[in-house]
Amino acid sequence: MSSKDIESRAHELQELKRMKEELEAEITSLEDEIKAEMTARETDSITAGAYKIKWTVYESARFDSARFKKDHAELAAQYTKTMTARRFSIN
Repeated sequence: MSSKDIESRAHELQELKRMKEELEAEITSLEDEIKAEMTARETDSITAGAYKIKWTVYESARFDSARFKKDHAELAAQYTKTMTARRFSIN
């Protein structure tokens, strides 16, 4: 692959990422509109034509690793492993 080909692919990749960000913003906006309507109706589910939309509350439990490291630094160090990875970026 020539330098010109790589430049073209990088440009295409950047454009696709920009489009993805725009789509994600549009998706969030539409979700927020529907959520606002559900809040106004004081409901957690709506049936609209073929769609049943739910916006429900749920609980999840997550391990607070930052606090654990703070409170038990030595123990956390015993169970921490270092990994090597590669990061791909285009500037």
